[in-house]
Amino acid sequence: MPRFKSVILAASLLAFTASTPLALAQASSTWSQDDTVRIVKDVQKNINRLTSYAVFDWITFGIHGKTIVLHGYASRPVLKSDAERAVKSIAGVEGVDNQIQVLPYSPNDDRVRAAVYNRIYTSPTLRMYNANQGSLGRAIGPGAGVALAAGGITNTPPIGYHAIHIIVNNGNVTLYGVVNSSSDAAVAGMQANSAPGAFSVNNELVVAGAPKKEK
Repeated sequence: MPRFKSVILAASLLAFTASTPLALAQASSTWSQDDTVRIVKDVQKNINRLTSYAVFDWITFGIHGKTIVLHGYASRPVLKSDAERAVKSIAGVEGVDNQIQVLPYSPNDDRVRAAVYNRIYTSPTLRMYNANQGSLGRAIGPGAGVALAAGGITNTPPIGYHAIHIIVNNGNVTLYGVVNSSSDAAVAGMQANSAPGAFSVNNELVVAGAPKKEK
């Protein structure tokens, strides 16, 4: 799904773009424009290459001087440390302010993750946003039943690329990512709302090419 992977990377710039004018104004304490473009691309590439970064996680970043500020949610603690190491290794980065929130382990949240995943990615309208285009069991692969019973879906997340990320915290669901149309975003929100166990759904999906929402 190269098309969806290219547009989803743009969402990682949401926090970055808000910081850019300030960063460029402080030329003595930050990078040149060319270095900034290179570093932004490297941050995106390194984070998206992480094997620990999956459909139940969401990471954005900003710039403060020559420090990368990481934001978002990690369903497993390993992702927070992996993301920091991946960014620290980039030439020119002098520091990392890691503000990624590690979500608490919860069997109930695991059930909500599985339910929301199934409702979204088995929807005929939304299947194209899943590289596997299949059910939860198919996405996780052989032995999924044993793996889920042993560690939960958090420890065995669906494999493959997913354009819609699902964050669950104490039964509350937030959807992040980029979709092709406002109708697709609306369908994703309705599907998530219909999942058993979801207390609330906050739909933060971005439509490709649409102006950034003001908060």
